[in-house]
Amino acid sequence: MPRPHGFVFEQRANGTVVLTHQGRAAGTLRGPRAEKFLAEVVAGDAQLVMARWTGAYRFGNERAGKNHPRHQGGRRGGR
Repeated sequence: MPRPHGFVFEQRANGTVVLTHQGRAAGTLRGPRAEKFLAEVVAGDAQLVMARWTGAYRFGNERAGKNHPRHQGGRRGGR
C-alpha cells in the first residue's frame, strides 16, 4: 500500500485543528481530541497520523480490488 500523502493540518487560535486532504476538508478536531492529535503528529509520521485520524488510511488499495474476478460479470442467479 502506498504511503499517505497530501494531508495538511492547520491549528487555529481557538485550539481547533482543521485537517485537509489535497485541498478538501477532511476533518475538524476540537478540545481534548485536538490536543491528542497534535501530540501524535509531533511524535510520529505526520502524514500517517493525519490519514488515520481522517479515516483515509486505505487510499490506494481499492483499485486493486475492483479488478478481482469476484467483482466481474454482475449478478449470479439461483442462490
